[in-house]
Amino acid sequence: MQYQRSSALFKAAQNVIPGGVNSPVRAFKAVGGTPIFVERAKGAYLYDADGNKLIDYIASWGPMILGHAYAPVIEAVKSRAELGTSFGMPTALETQIAELAIAMVPNIDKIRFVNSGTEACMSAVRLARGATKREKIIKFAGCYHGHSDAFLIQAGSGAVTFGSPSSPGVTKGTAMDTLLAPFNNLEAVAQLFKEYPDEIAAIIIEPVAGNMGCIPPVPGFLEGLRSLCDQFNTLLIFDEVMTGFRLAKGGAQELLGIKADIVTFGKVLGGGLPVGAFAAKNEIMRHLAPEGPVYQAGTLSGNPLAMAAGLAMLQALHSDAQIFDRLAAKTECLHEGLESVLKTTKIPFQINRVGSMISLHFTAHNVIDFKSATSGNNQKFNNYFHGMLEGGIYLPPSAFESYFLNDALSYEDIDFTIKRFKKVIKSI
Repeated sequence: MQYQRSSALFKAAQNVIPGGVNSPVRAFKAVGGTPIFVERAKGAYLYDADGNKLIDYIASWGPMILGHAYAPVIEAVKSRAELGTSFGMPTALETQIAELAIAMVPNIDKIRFVNSGTEACMSAVRLARGATKREKIIKFAGCYHGHSDAFLIQAGSGAVTFGSPSSPGVTKGTAMDTLLAPFNNLEAVAQLFKEYPDEIAAIIIEPVAGNMGCIPPVPGFLEGLRSLCDQFNTLLIFDEVMTGFRLAKGGAQELLGIKADIVTFGKVLGGGLPVGAFAAKNEIMRHLAPEGPVYQAGTLSGNPLAMAAGLAMLQALHSDAQIFDRLAAKTECLHEGLESVLKTTKIPFQINRVGSMISLHFTAHNVIDFKSATSGNNQKFNNYFHGMLEGGIYLPPSAFESYFLNDALSYEDIDFTIKRFKKVIKSI
């Protein structure tokens, strides 16, 4: 395939945008080469600036669960835009989507809309701290909750340690209030509670991790976190920005049968427009302004275009009894196809899958946390990525990102993907 136009657009972008992109993974730093500039998309396909057609396996990193340019969402946005794009005042749309979200998700009474997943997670932690009157939080190495300072913390050399800033601009003081543990390691979390029994406001976790590849929780892990939170009067926050309305109508809480105290959302909730939200039971949400003292605000929160898109998306998911089974079946088909090819080679691999999230790791080790995720052969992944791209298949341009399948993908698309994979795997 030819990418002259994308290359020229990237050079122009670098003159006026840091790194030429507005989100780092788009720059292809992890895999090398020139980022693809997209012009339009429809259904399961992307059409780039050079006229190439690509089968899409990222779905805008999750939101396009029903495929690109899904007609009811597009029509909802068009109709709403004609009435005005922003008011800074309440609209009935906000209540409508709130009522539907609450009806779909277990264990929540009220929801507050914001503009991104980062905002949602940042606000959820502030709410947890305000409700508990404690300051420390526990997060897990490899889980990404947006770019708020409290979340840009990496693990030290020990299994249980204070975090240290992993980005310039994050202060040591902020890092000291973030405690780290390895994902899927309940003993490490228990040790943190032993050391700080009365200081931990919340645990925040991706119930199914998606930012070190797709990594499911091991049996008993989330249940153990729930038990520790109950024991120490700590709040459990599920970051369902990725998993919410994707793994089930009620997200990971429904799929895995675990109740969180606060849940954050994004991606699918906005139907492709910028949106985030956090939700909880009344006894927690009453602490939030204007009812309570925990402040959170946003001029564009509840934006009518985002609310219209999100409402149309949730209505479609709510009314389709088979959507999540279809998505899981397609993802299983992809899994089985990749596995059948790899088993004919001597290449070590692991495939993780939950619902419509999946990732391929070129390693012989089970991938259960960030350390094991980093054991993969990155050069093989890079060769795999570019080989698939050359064949018209767009995968996440990083070994540490989940794939997100969409319902517009056909089994013919998946078969084509597997056939291309057979060719690519011979040369990686």
